[in-house]
Amino acid sequence: MISSYIIYVFLFLSLYFEVFLVITYLEKRKTIKTEYIIRKNDKWPSVDIVVPCFNESNTIIATIESLLRLDYPKDKLKIIVVDDGSIDNSLKTLKIFDTNPQIKIHHKENGGKYTALNFGIENSKADLIGCLDADSFVDKDALKNMLPYFENQKIMAVVPSIKVYDPKNVLQKMQRVEYSWGIFVRKILTYLNALHVTPGPFTIFRRKIFGDIGKYKHAHHTEDLEMALRMQKHNYKIANSHRSIVYTVTPNTVKTLYKQRRRWTYGFLRNAIDYKFLFFKKQYGNLSFFILPFAVTSIFSAIYLATNFIILNVNSIFEQIAKIKLVGISFTKIHFDFFYINTSLATIIAVISILASITLVLISIKLSEGKLKLKAELLYFLFLYPIIAPLWLFGAVFNTIFSNTITWR
Repeated sequence: MISSYIIYVFLFLSLYFEVFLVITYLEKRKTIKTEYIIRKNDKWPSVDIVVPCFNESNTIIATIESLLRLDYPKDKLKIIVVDDGSIDNSLKTLKIFDTNPQIKIHHKENGGKYTALNFGIENSKADLIGCLDADSFVDKDALKNMLPYFENQKIMAVVPSIKVYDPKNVLQKMQRVEYSWGIFVRKILTYLNALHVTPGPFTIFRRKIFGDIGKYKHAHHTEDLEMALRMQKHNYKIANSHRSIVYTVTPNTVKTLYKQRRRWTYGFLRNAIDYKFLFFKKQYGNLSFFILPFAVTSIFSAIYLATNFIILNVNSIFEQIAKIKLVGISFTKIHFDFFYINTSLATIIAVISILASITLVLISIKLSEGKLKLKAELLYFLFLYPIIAPLWLFGAVFNTIFSNTITWR
């Protein structure tokens, strides 16, 4: 009985959140369409992009070349590449840019991504400072699309829309839908003033933010999440430019995806503990009373519902085996009867929640792609993601509870 009540609560919370997102989108969709269109600008702020690099010889050249293709005045854009003690050919590969006046290449002993970012920030004098992971590639208009947001002096950072670069297998195509969902949610969180991640792929900051609240921290290998929470702590605003597109290379095996997402979830949980004072405080608004509590709850609800589903199905299998042993296999003709349809409240809520999820995913695809594209990858996401996501959620919770350290490599 208690188990049933818990399921009802988790399903209701999921449905509530999905309906809330749909309603918010419907209220803001006209604003989203007309939001900050690129316009001519005679005064371009100086921008430095920090690219931290550790063993990225396969992608670093393409990453830098994408930055060089940005539609932005060359004399106002500088690229600071920080090799964080790579042990592959990254540093040697970077030598082809030695003579490019836009690019400064630095080498330091390995200290972790956050130290490489801070090294770049310390060597920057620009008005705006951005970061770009060495396995990501920017659209040529990404930077220009961000600038209008900085006309609002209260906005201290602008985050982009992130898409999957060249998905090849089922797993990466599933992630493409997931990233589309992320674009949608990030846009909605902007209007709630509740963005709590400043992604490594091409977040742009005002220079003064690092002087006001400090530079990056280790933050359990999720420095981009901690930086956003620290900004929220000091009531600095973060905006999202959904027209600023960045492409990133994603895991192509279950093992690498599991490790990446376990680290992300673990980092979120550990940072949530570090920033527990942000929860249920009036001055932090929607982030405090709605988004952060729901984000934590959703992790445990996904684990619980997945576990409950497995137990029910395993029990059903054993019951069928016992039945076969008792009466044998029956080959009688099966007759459909509506009487056997499960019409419990939990089932009805679950079906509605699934339909709401499909609706949100379709809206997300339309927002990210500009038009609705129905492909097989939508089915990959709907059926494969719920199976594998609980694995890394459980791994992250387990390591958080037992204070196990998760490494980047």
